[in-house]
Amino acid sequence: MSSQPFTTGTVPGALPGLGHIWPLMRRPIEFLTSLPDHGDLVEIRLGPTPVYVPCHPELLRQTLTDDRTFDKGGKYYDRARAMAGNGVATCAHKDHRRQRRLLQPAFHPSRLEAYATTMEQEVKALTDSWGDAEVVDAYPVLYALALRTVTRTLFSTRVTDEVVADIQRSFDIAFSGFFRQMFMPPALLRLPLPANLRHQRALRNLNAIVDRVLRDATAGQESVPGQDREAAGRNVLSVLLASRESAAPAGTADTGAEGAAQGGDAAGAADAEIHDQVVTVLAAGSETVASTLTWALYLLSRNPAAQRRLQEEADTVLGGRPARWDDLPHLPHTHRVITETIRLYPPGWLFTRVTTKAVILAGRHLKAGTTVVISPVPVHRNTAVFRRAADFDPDRWLPERTSALPRGAFAGFGTGPRKCVGDGFGVAECALALTAVASHWTVRCAPGADTRPVPLAAFYRPRRLRLELNRRRHDA
Repeated sequence: MSSQPFTTGTVPGALPGLGHIWPLMRRPIEFLTSLPDHGDLVEIRLGPTPVYVPCHPELLRQTLTDDRTFDKGGKYYDRARAMAGNGVATCAHKDHRRQRRLLQPAFHPSRLEAYATTMEQEVKALTDSWGDAEVVDAYPVLYALALRTVTRTLFSTRVTDEVVADIQRSFDIAFSGFFRQMFMPPALLRLPLPANLRHQRALRNLNAIVDRVLRDATAGQESVPGQDREAAGRNVLSVLLASRESAAPAGTADTGAEGAAQGGDAAGAADAEIHDQVVTVLAAGSETVASTLTWALYLLSRNPAAQRRLQEEADTVLGGRPARWDDLPHLPHTHRVITETIRLYPPGWLFTRVTTKAVILAGRHLKAGTTVVISPVPVHRNTAVFRRAADFDPDRWLPERTSALPRGAFAGFGTGPRKCVGDGFGVAECALALTAVASHWTVRCAPGADTRPVPLAAFYRPRRLRLELNRRRHDA
């Protein structure tokens, strides 16, 4: 632990029974941004429960890197797992190492290069459908793009527009109230209220769709001989199928009824884990990309100079042709735009951890079972860390400027053992899509935008963002 002196404090304004749920729901960015005013480690309340929020880069880094002490567990994550399953993003430390090692090969740079071809095709299909002047509802359009891409690349299957729309509706209902389900009193969630019934129906529908997509994709991969499947590369589905095959050891049929039952239990557990990993990858690979692209286009529409620089970089590097994987290292401003967007609007904006033992954090004694809220926002928008922290400034990520930042200053993908396994995938897709837009269109906000966040959604996104896309003159 660092010997640096830290300050602690308690945030006023907690409501009886609700705590600070109301400002978290209505104005989350503003509320989280205000927390450093009360200390480096601050106490807030989620319902009646006191929880602690690190607002200093070093404290955030400590909680993220020590995942044995600050584990995913407790009553809040029990509810999260009821919605999202026990995949790599929600599982406890005891399961995480194995699950991450299993999935890691599917996100190796050599695999990302192979996936990029599909990303390019999906981006081109979308942008080719636009005319000289378009008005689009950004998030649903970009969500559909990301969902089609993730199913094709990571599961080697193409889903129909109807399935995309069905998954999107189910995710929208099931995950738009994610933190409501986590933080509201259980007695309220058990009432037959319309919101509760909608949530339950959406989860059932989502699980049924995932099972159907998984069956179709599995049938397609299992029809390929094992040697050819290996030659085709290891995507998420292939590594998950391999884990299922190893769950029931060869020869269990000869070990009698007890052995057969054990083998069946293992295979059943493997099938359940495959389902949970598919839900995790579908959610993370679609919602985070769509959220980042939506906010990036919004910020560019409000910052014409940054948009012009993005267009100039695309013109210089690409000369009018679509971007490819090999072009990505030559698009530094594009990558800075993505990083700055995630700094201001991190898709994964709130998580909880639970202490597995007594620990001292910022000089404060936290007993075992204490909840710690992890959010990048209090650090990303902390004026003691970033100069003009509220401004959109992609150049703050120039190498000569980042060298002065403290460790833990940027946590958009997490850090430590639980750093996002698919961050390279998401950044590549965002870069290819942003460059395609910048090459041919100028983006402005259309009337009727509502950039307030969806209340307590799992991923931070606006309620409605309509964008005007006008073809640039050199394309006319």
